[in-house]
Amino acid sequence: MMDKNKKIIRGAFLNLFRGPKPPKPIITPDTLNSKQFASLQDLISEGEIEGFATPSKASLTQGTTAYNNAALKDVFLDNTQVLDSSADNNNPETSKFNFQNVVFTPRFGTSNQTHIPGIQEQGTPQNFPVGVKVVSGSPVTRSITNTAIDAFKVTITFPVLQQNTRAGNIYGASVKLEILTKYDGDADFTREIFDDIQGRSADVYQKEYRVSLDRAKITAGTAFPVEVRVNRITASDTDELLQDEFFFTTLTEIVDDKQTYPDCAYAQIRIDSEQFNSIPSRAYRIRGIKVRIPGAGASNSGTPTIDLQTGRVVYPSGYIFNGTMGAAQWCSCPSLILLDLLTTERYGFGTHIKDADLDLFSFVAASKYSNELVDDGAGGQEPRFSCNVNIQSSSEAFKLINELAGVMRCFPIWSEGSVNISQDRPTDPSYLFSLANVGEGGFSYSGSSLKQRNTVINVSYFNMDSREIDYEVVEDTAAQAKLGIIKKDIKAFACTSRGQAQRLGKAILFSQQNETEVVTFTTSIESGAIVRPGSVIAINDPVRASKRRSGRIKSATTTAITVDNVKDLDSFTGTSKKCSVILPDGSLETRDISTISSNVINVSSAFSVAPNSNSIWLIESSDLESQTFRVITVEEKDGINFTITALTYIDAKYNNIEQGISLPQRSISLLNAPKIPPKNLKAVERIVVINALAVSKLTLSWKPETGVVQYLVQYRFNKANWSNEVVVRPDFEILGTEAGEYEFKVFSYNSGLKLSSTSSDLTFFSKGKSEPPSDVENLTLEPITNKFVRLRWDKAIDADVLHGGRVYVRHSNKTDGTGSFQNSVDLVTALAGNTTEAIVPNLEGEYILKFQDDNGNFSTGETSIIVDLPDLIDTQTILEQKEEDNNFNGTKINTTFANSALKLTDPAATITGTYVQDNANPVGSGVEGSTITCTINSHGLSVGERLRFNFNSGLSVSKDYVIASVPNANTFTVTSLQSKNTSGNVTVDRGKRGLYEFASVIDLGAVFSLDLKRRMQAVGFNIGTDIETIIPTGSFWDDYATDGNFDGGAADDVNCQVQVATSQAASGSFSSYNNFANGNYKGRRFKFRLILETGNIGQNINVQQAGFTALFQSRTEQNYQVGNSTSSAPQQSGTSAKTVTFASPFFVGTSDLGGLRAFMPSIGITIEDAQSGDFFTISQPTDSNAGKQFTISIKNGSSFVDRSFTFSAVGYGKGV
Repeated sequence: MMDKNKKIIRGAFLNLFRGPKPPKPIITPDTLNSKQFASLQDLISEGEIEGFATPSKASLTQGTTAYNNAALKDVFLDNTQVLDSSADNNNPETSKFNFQNVVFTPRFGTSNQTHIPGIQEQGTPQNFPVGVKVVSGSPVTRSITNTAIDAFKVTITFPVLQQNTRAGNIYGASVKLEILTKYDGDADFTREIFDDIQGRSADVYQKEYRVSLDRAKITAGTAFPVEVRVNRITASDTDELLQDEFFFTTLTEIVDDKQTYPDCAYAQIRIDSEQFNSIPSRAYRIRGIKVRIPGAGASNSGTPTIDLQTGRVVYPSGYIFNGTMGAAQWCSCPSLILLDLLTTERYGFGTHIKDADLDLFSFVAASKYSNELVDDGAGGQEPRFSCNVNIQSSSEAFKLINELAGVMRCFPIWSEGSVNISQDRPTDPSYLFSLANVGEGGFSYSGSSLKQRNTVINVSYFNMDSREIDYEVVEDTAAQAKLGIIKKDIKAFACTSRGQAQRLGKAILFSQQNETEVVTFTTSIESGAIVRPGSVIAINDPVRASKRRSGRIKSATTTAITVDNVKDLDSFTGTSKKCSVILPDGSLETRDISTISSNVINVSSAFSVAPNSNSIWLIESSDLESQTFRVITVEEKDGINFTITALTYIDAKYNNIEQGISLPQRSISLLNAPKIPPKNLKAVERIVVINALAVSKLTLSWKPETGVVQYLVQYRFNKANWSNEVVVRPDFEILGTEAGEYEFKVFSYNSGLKLSSTSSDLTFFSKGKSEPPSDVENLTLEPITNKFVRLRWDKAIDADVLHGGRVYVRHSNKTDGTGSFQNSVDLVTALAGNTTEAIVPNLEGEYILKFQDDNGNFSTGETSIIVDLPDLIDTQTILEQKEEDNNFNGTKINTTFANSALKLTDPAATITGTYVQDNANPVGSGVEGSTITCTINSHGLSVGERLRFNFNSGLSVSKDYVIASVPNANTFTVTSLQSKNTSGNVTVDRGKRGLYEFASVIDLGAVFSLDLKRRMQAVGFNIGTDIETIIPTGSFWDDYATDGNFDGGAADDVNCQVQVATSQAASGSFSSYNNFANGNYKGRRFKFRLILETGNIGQNINVQQAGFTALFQSRTEQNYQVGNSTSSAPQQSGTSAKTVTFASPFFVGTSDLGGLRAFMPSIGITIEDAQSGDFFTISQPTDSNAGKQFTISIKNGSSFVDRSFTFSAVGYGKGV
């Protein structure tokens, strides 16, 4: 033994000798801790239950180890299985337990069940201190004499449990012990508990052991006193490094709580506190309350059984319920669960409702339908309706009963002193109604609002696998296409099946989309007393069916029914002809019809009994079937009359919901029979005005057909794809039509929106807006001044001229009547189409007018008026310019002189870009149309230009368009009456402009007001075809054509304008150019040019004559003195030569214009006070003052004399 007083010094010579570093001591973790256990009791259910799901499915016996082990797979602590589902039920591996040391004891709710031991009775237990160390070979024994106890508990204590080593390591230790008992009369001790405690505890470690006493010996009175012994099996070691001694600390006497809780299913679970921070949540997967199922059937039809896997009640084929219920068994049948709830006193309504108060047959019928196998949606089968629910709180009876009934699509009915349930399942009609047995108000129909119809149902249900609420989304895509997405959340009560949740969602959607009509009517007591809510009835309403197919029986045998009226019997057609009657007992029978003769209906097989006279009959066939409704309510009104309300019944809905089979069409009205197409189709086309736009409209009309609610119009243009439109009126309109072939097919819809099998057809050749407008009418001319006249004409009668069209006023120099629109040029800018007058220059020649519509078409005829002006005597022509004499030798831009005429070199220009047609911008209210926005960089276009558009891609229509707006230099818009949504590339063809500047400039030498008259003769021609391209004058050949065009069509979309620019200076810039035809212009210098234009890339113009005439008006000036003042008194000549200056200079000519001083004014002198011998001389300057003044000398002899004189100067022009 080491001397405890000796010190060990490690590393004393560290500085001298560096040996290896000693290892770090090994210390085993402290793994032993005192444990506590919690025992919990949970009430699972009222009444006796089948048990836990897993052992029940495996048919294990309750109370066995295998059952209890399997039950732990259905016990969940904090949502975690105690035992993994894959574990063996008999010998589960420790690793399969998610929680260790769990003790589970169930009770199943029998009336005679025993209590579960392990829960102490309320109060303080009796603890007896012992405090003795237990050593091997010396066990510690204590005696129990209290005969009231059920168990005892031994507490042992280890102050420390560990193994030390001299190297400083600390390990765990192991101690084996046992607890033994010896009852009074026993020969020796019996081991109750053996334990091998392994591990390490550095401080106090306690452990308790509970031992239940032998109940048999206690009952026999041979138990007490009971000796309790604690024995140490592991030898006690004297090694001071081993610390493993323990003490028998306390002996506790335990009295158990002996409550048995009869008729309550509950469970006790004991858990180790080491594995939980708090009391865990508990959940149990069970098979619940046992309910009565139908007993053995009548006529040896068998006895129902239970499918232990699903809880489904399996009814033998042909089972007939005899009214007797059998033994209670667990099942998932909602009908039998509802029956149990209604009749059980402990937790249901049994104190108020007995079997005698119930129609058990309706419950069994609902049970049989609920337990039929259907597709579960995952490739398997399951019962149609199952009920799996945990009702944990009290609820209103009405609400709970309806919730349980709703699981199987039932509703409870109290009638004739008993409760029955009516189920929504396939049912044959049980009664007939027509106008013969309803009140004078007939049948009243109502339906649900479209806004109340859902298209998506979210069904929530309890998922047994995840043990959480899950959701099944059911959609009606067809309804979504019409109504959009309208969602509704539904809680599937008592549902744990995804397939059942899906069928519920489908049923709700089906009902909301198809079972939407409610019929209400009154009937007498004979019918009202028989019909019950839930029953299905057949209705023949002649107002809706359009035929009478029901009435009263006049007389009858079992094979021949004589009816009250022959009305509509002669039109009874179709196949599957049947006759239904109400028999004397109120039941309904149906037989096939063999023949109908007058008012006698013969059936192929006899009715079971002849119907009474005055009872109801009804016939139907494939052409016209009765309506079927399920009765919702029957309300007694006055003891005689009843009001019945019923909802649409569709017998094919069940296959649609469960198997996805499409609904067959049921013909309940001849109004639904296909109609014939309409007759007498005709089409009319005209131009109308919509929002100030002239639109070509084609109207298709026809004679309406009786019973037709709407029509389908199919049409196409120039063999393109067909378009469909549905209309309710007997006419159809197309706006913005184009020239070409329109084909139409018109079908009829009946009231059921069934289309006629054939159509009425029509082909119409549309002119669109290609037709030319009417000619100008009643053209007149009235002079205003010698320079201007007013032209008047009647207002245009064409809408496309008045709205967006123009009036063209042209002029030809010809006065012989040969002028034409083609060989004339615009006199003024084209006027608005609604204009009726214009003030124009007074020119000699022919004024020619045409209308142009908004599509660019001109009137076919020309309206003109000829003006042949007399020659003016008091004028002086100073220049008559004829450019054709000089072969148009001026400056040319995109113009060419050839074949004695000036024309455009290249009349066509093409610009390209992109476009977008936006259907969201309609042209006007009620008018289909859209705006086309084009993007072409630096397009140079302006509002009002008409151009040819070629859309190289996309869907827009290539044609001529008028520029509607120009937002900027790179974009512009046009308007289309075709409603499209497209984009692509576009090519725009526009006529080019050409310029010709005259070779010479007029210089008057000073600023004068000059009269100018235009000279112009031009003719348009079609490129490549016109004879004018070969013979420019063209008149000889054109004289042989009635329309003045030898080659055919007129080329009238061309023009030529003469323009003038002025300057008042001897040099420098000019003003901007202005069009002129006849006018007075002020300036010194004048220059001229021609503008050649074409609006059609296929047309050009030949300018044969172009020029102007420059002239001055004659002017007289009198008695003006210097200073421009006017004196009424004569002037004095003075005693020397007198110079008189004119108020305004006269034009006297220039070297280029007539010659210098070629047009000197003539001057007349009158001497007022002349005397004999007086004479005068006049001289006019030859320098720059010529035309501005003159000098007068009055003499008598050789001497100047002062005389009074007046003068009169006559010349041309008025200078500034």
